[in-house]
Amino acid sequence: MLETIERETAPDPRWAVIWLHGLGADGNDFVPLVPELVREGWPAIRFVFPHAPVRPVTINNGVPMRAWYDIRELDLANRADEQGVAESVAQVEALIAREGGRGIPPSRIILAGFSQGGAVTLAAGLRRSEPLAGLVGLSTYVPGAQGAQAALVEGATRQPVFMAHGSQDPVVPYMAGKQSAALLRRLGFNVDWHVYAMPHSVCAEEVRDLGDWFAARLAGG
Repeated sequence: MLETIERETAPDPRWAVIWLHGLGADGNDFVPLVPELVREGWPAIRFVFPHAPVRPVTINNGVPMRAWYDIRELDLANRADEQGVAESVAQVEALIAREGGRGIPPSRIILAGFSQGGAVTLAAGLRRSEPLAGLVGLSTYVPGAQGAQAALVEGATRQPVFMAHGSQDPVVPYMAGKQSAALLRRLGFNVDWHVYAMPHSVCAEEVRDLGDWFAARLAGG
């Protein structure tokens, strides 16, 4: 089981958000977002921020760092190490199962991620036959997009998706995010797509829009 940081917005949470950080960061990265995102009147939520394993990353000269998968080259078609993605999806599934053991079913779990973490989120979403409450992919893309149709399982498209990207992103190009959102729509997902004038980061307007999306999910549960 991955080591995690947890924050609960109130006692006895009945909802959970599992949030995956980006390359080279760790679970602490998005903890400060909780008070910015959470709104008055929301049910109690457990936020779970796992730390990715430390592994050598090819494009960073093989230097070990926290990463959900190896990045072999900048070309998106061959960027993600498929085995690493699959291993991370399995680790995320273990976290989802743990929340189930604590009384929170998949229908009240939102899986979110930024950059590499978002890629794992979308990869996991394609493969979930029991839908989560929603998927959030920020500044990210669908890894192994050419195999997305084959990876898709029945029931997965019932998961609503929030995707957002910076128009000035130098790390994961804006078009990669846009094309991934279009791919998910073609597969049958309901994708809420947003673009912001920012680089590879998160902005206040994005947090506001994400809060609106969260509110709609929480109201439906």
